[in-house]
Amino acid sequence: MSNEFITDLDLRDKVVFVAGGTSGINLGIAEDFARAGAHVAVQSRSQDKVDSTVASLRELGVRAWGGAADVRDYAATEKVLADAHAELGDFDVLISGAAGNFPVSALKMSANAFKSVVDIDLLGTFNVLRAGYQFLRKPGGCVINISAPQSELPTITQAHVCAAKAGVDMLTRTLALEWGPAGVRVNAVIPGPIDGTEGMSRLAPTEESRSLVTNSVPLRRYGTPRDVANVCRFLASPLADYVTGVILPADGGWVLGGASHAMGVIGQPLLDQ
Repeated sequence: MSNEFITDLDLRDKVVFVAGGTSGINLGIAEDFARAGAHVAVQSRSQDKVDSTVASLRELGVRAWGGAADVRDYAATEKVLADAHAELGDFDVLISGAAGNFPVSALKMSANAFKSVVDIDLLGTFNVLRAGYQFLRKPGGCVINISAPQSELPTITQAHVCAAKAGVDMLTRTLALEWGPAGVRVNAVIPGPIDGTEGMSRLAPTEESRSLVTNSVPLRRYGTPRDVANVCRFLASPLADYVTGVILPADGGWVLGGASHAMGVIGQPLLDQ
C-alpha cells in the first residue's frame, strides 16, 4: 500500500459475494455495496429470494448474480461460488453472513437443534470461506464474517448461538494469520440489535422487550442494516488495508454490558417454564 492519501470509500467495479445476502442485515449489506458501485453476487437457500434480490440489485445499475445453496452443503456452496466467479470475476470481498437462531434453554434444546445452528453459523462460515478462497483476489482480497454479540457475552437461551459465533470469531482470527501472507485480510463485524431483522423479532418480540433492549443500548436506539453495512464498507475499503483479525462491534455499545442484562431479563421466562 502506498502513502497516498485516501479520500473516499470508492468501491466502483469491485466484486462482492454475500452468503445469506437475500434478507435482513446481509441484504442491506449487499444493497449498500451495490449503491457504492460494486458488482454483487448473493447466495441463499431460496431461489425465489435469490432471483428477487438479483433483480433489485441490477436496478441499482451494477452487475449482479445469485445462486441457491445451503451453506451447510460444501459442494453446493462451492458451485455457487464458482459460478459467481465465472460471471463476475475475482472476488474483492467475500462476506459470510448466513445464520440461524431461536431462543430456547439448553435443557429444552435437542441435540439436533444445537447442531443445526452450529452447522449454519460455524460450519457454514467455514464452507463459504474455504470454498471461496480460491476465487479471492490475492493480494487484496477481503473477508468479512458477520458475527453476533453472543460470541462475547454468555446469554441464556442462546447456548447454541454463543458456541457457534464464538467459533466464528476464532475462525476469523485464525484465518487472518493463515491468509495474511497471501495479502488476504479477514475480519468480523458484530451487529447489535438491528431493527426489522428476524433475529431480533424472535429475541425481543413484544413492545416491552423491545423497549428494554433499546434502553440497554448506550446510544439508545436499535441499529439499522445500513449501520452494519457502513462498517463493512469501511473494512472492505482502502482505508482498512492494514486491518485484519479484528472483531468489530457495530452495536451502539451494546456489548459493553447492556446486552447481558437485557437478554437475561427477556430470556428468564423461558428458563422458568
